[in-house]
Amino acid sequence: MTAPLAAGAGAHPPRTLVVRLDSAGDVLLAGPAIRAAAAGSSTVALLCGPLGEAAGRLLPGVDRVLVYDAPWVRLAAPELDPAEVTSLVRRLAADRYDRALILASHHQSPLPAALLLKLAGVPWIAADSEHYPGSLLQLRHQRAPYRHEAAAALELTEAAGFRLPEGDGGELRVRRPPDTTALTGAGPYLVVHPGASVPSRTWSAERAARAVAALGEAGHRVVVTGGPDEAALTRRVAGRHALDLGGRTELPELAGVLRQARLVIVGNTGPAHLAAAVRTPVISLFSPVVSADRWLPYQVPHLLLGQQDSPCAGTRARECPVPGHPCLDSITDEEVLAAVARLTVSGPPCDSLGRKART
Repeated sequence: MTAPLAAGAGAHPPRTLVVRLDSAGDVLLAGPAIRAAAAGSSTVALLCGPLGEAAGRLLPGVDRVLVYDAPWVRLAAPELDPAEVTSLVRRLAADRYDRALILASHHQSPLPAALLLKLAGVPWIAADSEHYPGSLLQLRHQRAPYRHEAAAALELTEAAGFRLPEGDGGELRVRRPPDTTALTGAGPYLVVHPGASVPSRTWSAERAARAVAALGEAGHRVVVTGGPDEAALTRRVAGRHALDLGGRTELPELAGVLRQARLVIVGNTGPAHLAAAVRTPVISLFSPVVSADRWLPYQVPHLLLGQQDSPCAGTRARECPVPGHPCLDSITDEEVLAAVARLTVSGPPCDSLGRKART
């Protein structure tokens, strides 16, 4: 059960399915693992959740994207629909995958997905699993403690016999985004992305608006970004000090806006990983409700701002349990401006996990 299946085994490269059922940021972090799988496969399909679909379509190495809203992943998860499960199993069986890699966060179980893949006839499945998998997994891998999500996914893929091609450093990547100068205008700018699907992982709207004002008054041109459901937030945060692009970018256009930015100021949310994928430095507003070691911007210059010893540390809270949201809202304008100056002038390096450049 612990033996890898060599990537070169058999007469032909395998048809490989990679499973990552979470949101956009999680799918982006799977990118290095997917490229490794693609280097040793005849085709790679990605099975992801609806929140990760747009990110999946941006990833090099993905030949096909399948979508399933798994009832064991999202907090607002749908009820189990037997007809939908049957349809998914039939689709996967028709594609005749030789092997599958199930990528999941450290707190998730891969076994529900493994059961569905076995029903679809996938003969060989690998995953990190703390629980006994019986015959559901042919490679039960153990991830290292506090390993970054991107590194852990790649290490599982390597244990399965895949390797990144020579010259691929394992950084995050997306297909080349479009030119978005028509949206942002010419000239250098910073991006502030104030939203997040989990409110505890970013600034409050009031704090974000004060930071944008301070940046504008210091002479920086600021662009505020956000999804279609965040237009009211971005309008409030941008005020008269910044260009408001809230609701005006799909994920490829957002990648273009981030790619052309000098740096991005963002909480622990998908656009932080999108910025890393287009090689733009990140000021990470990191709430300690989850581990920074696992979720910081990966292999890109960055600085971490936020009180990591806050009482909320490790709680996985969605709403801040401490009055005033001090772990992030206590960050001062002076700290923000100093971080911008340091990151744009000195360009601090980071190690393979992106962990050196902190403040």
